[in-house]
Amino acid sequence: MIPKKKLQVFVSSTYMDLVKERQVAVEAILQAGHIPAGMELFAAGDEEQWDVIKKWIKESDVCGAT
Repeated sequence: MIPKKKLQVFVSSTYMDLVKERQVAVEAILQAGHIPAGMELFAAGDEEQWDVIKKWIKESDVCGAT
């Protein structure tokens, strides 16, 4: 049996007003056996930080908005 590929899923949305919704999305991603990623994993910063975030988005298999 071929193992199922785990996808990295980047959750994109505003944060403060959608904390609960983002948590539900992250839980669903984990329950499906995939790897969640999101902006809250990164400290607020300068443009260099934004470059890191863009790289994470580009390297994700899926980018979904809540």
